[in-house]
Amino acid sequence: MGPVEGYLIESVEGIIFDVKGLVHPPAKVIAFPRFIPSLDGLRRRGDIRYRKIYSIKERFDFLAERLPEYIVYDPVFDTKLCEVPVKRIKQIYNPVKGLERLREKPKLEDLEATALECLKILQKEANVPWNSLGISGSILTGVYSEGSDIDPVVYGAENCLKVHSALRKLLEIEDTPFKPYSLEDLRVLFDFRSKDTQMDFRDFVAVESRKAFQGKFMEKDYFIRFVKAPEEIAEQYGDIQYRNMGYAKIEAVVADASEAIFTPCIYKIEDAKVIEGAKLQPIKEISSF
Repeated sequence: MGPVEGYLIESVEGIIFDVKGLVHPPAKVIAFPRFIPSLDGLRRRGDIRYRKIYSIKERFDFLAERLPEYIVYDPVFDTKLCEVPVKRIKQIYNPVKGLERLREKPKLEDLEATALECLKILQKEANVPWNSLGISGSILTGVYSEGSDIDPVVYGAENCLKVHSALRKLLEIEDTPFKPYSLEDLRVLFDFRSKDTQMDFRDFVAVESRKAFQGKFMEKDYFIRFVKAPEEIAEQYGDIQYRNMGYAKIEAVVADASEAIFTPCIYKIEDAKVIEGAKLQPIKEISSF
């Protein structure tokens, strides 16, 4: 399969992008810059230093300055996206193969060893095949620092549900390396995300404290992506024509959250009311990447 959510790609310019979603245009990959070469970067791979960029605004600003040709209007999604032409990809970082390399590596760095132990426990407790698991992020690309987190990936809906269930059980046991975020941890997370959320801290805690896919493992932050396998997705690029209606603030009742653990996630909703912004047609579903 081609690059999908959880993969990273490196362009011929030496920029490392993280891939978004499972649906991509022909001969292109929807991905956003994550690690960029920088003389003052705190991460090093070989002789090159890297800096990590976070917010969507920062990523678009970087592209506008350095690689404006990668910002394109996508007629299917009716919005501007970063799309990397396949012919401009120098290297593809596959999370499953990345984990295979960790398992075969004779001597691991401390963070690599911690990540591998995390995945060993999940594989054993969930009883899923190794080829459904991967490692993403800075460990996959080799640009991690001492403070980097652990980014496991699980592929396939059934495998995702098994790992999620096992993870919930592990978080309820006191003497395991998996720990839920403390209130202090959530405050740090809230401060980090404050530019991207309109929630107050109380609502943020109520929502984020329920999420098993993020927390601490052996004192390291972990964030697990649960991704359906491409063959489980019926949609192909162009099957659905999206129309950009702008931003809106709504109130709604979540009727079905069975797809909530996946990336991208989907919530079926009812009784939706537009509070601010574009007056949309009846809203039945919310999807988030």
